[in-house]
Amino acid sequence: MLTPERYQMILALLKQKQVVKMQELVDATGTSESTIRRDLIQLEKEGCLRRIHGGASLLEGKRREPSIFEKAERNISEKRRIAKAAAALVEDGDSIYLDAGTTTLQMIEYLDQTDITVVTNGLHLIDTLLERGIDTYLLGGKIKNKTRAFIGRGALESLQTYRFDKCFLGVNGIHTEYGYTTPDPEEALIKMTAISLSHQVFVVADQTKFGNISFSKIADVEQASIITNGPETEHMREIATQTLIKVV
Repeated sequence: MLTPERYQMILALLKQKQVVKMQELVDATGTSESTIRRDLIQLEKEGCLRRIHGGASLLEGKRREPSIFEKAERNISEKRRIAKAAAALVEDGDSIYLDAGTTTLQMIEYLDQTDITVVTNGLHLIDTLLERGIDTYLLGGKIKNKTRAFIGRGALESLQTYRFDKCFLGVNGIHTEYGYTTPDPEEALIKMTAISLSHQVFVVADQTKFGNISFSKIADVEQASIITNGPETEHMREIATQTLIKVV
């Protein structure tokens, strides 16, 4: 198979699956792992994809945002490990902010601490929080259909009435220069405000978010600690020079 044909096949598989493993590409192209690795390096240089541990992921437009249902199906086991480690940081009596996200949703199962209070802008978190008997406050405002998040002036004004021991945020991108980013400016503003109101800030994100850049900046990398899954990547090692990363 000629190199351009391999490139086309690799990109077609990525478009179909969003994330592909090295072995899948080896099997699909009938070539060696070393050849695929060289292909991925070249395609990353050309801005066609992003290499991740064990494979590659599709680059997404800076304004493109997967729906809450798309996100829920991605990297489920990794998100659960991250969520469990994040929940272990919550202490009895804490007031915490849980961002609207799929990893923060997974956290709720592991919140066994007593007398904690949760504030959230995630509509999809509410049922699980109430089922767990956790004291919960939901921000007001406009509901964004794609992410089930409350955004806008009402949510912002409601959020500003609280103060938090800890907050846990999801992001779409983590980059050494451009910081934490997300596609929607209104959601970015909610996240940014939650950071300013919290004593400790944690970003919960799987390793595919490292090196990504979305449209709207939330904060600089050093403004939050990161909880993610391993093994470590080159992007993660670069970020570790700027802030604390816990790899689970």
